[in-house]
Amino acid sequence: MAAAAIPPQARAKQLRACLLCSIIQTPVDFRRTGCPNCEELMQMKGSPDRIQMCTTTYFDGIIAVIDPENSWVARWQRTAKYVRGMYAVRVKGRIPEDVEAELESRGIKYRPRDQTDQD
Repeated sequence: MAAAAIPPQARAKQLRACLLCSIIQTPVDFRRTGCPNCEELMQMKGSPDRIQMCTTTYFDGIIAVIDPENSWVARWQRTAKYVRGMYAVRVKGRIPEDVEAELESRGIKYRPRDQTDQD
């Protein structure tokens, strides 16, 4: 039964990870609801072009976060304040410059999720 929770290999290639928070969803989910953690900044809902720019199919590993506030893995991955869901361990790519500028204007330092900027 547990194998059903892991997408089959062919379908797994269709999954995308948000470049800002690393949540993993299908392109249809991003188009339908946007990113559940950072839609205000990413603005992907209903925008296939924005989904292409703000998500990637290039990611390593998948973590199931069920109780973000109490999970040491969620704290380690910097996802403890995000919604429950499937997250990539490492995401390859960078957010668009306009999103990075918006973060900077809010006083938030962008930290890529490719693990090159370790604490």
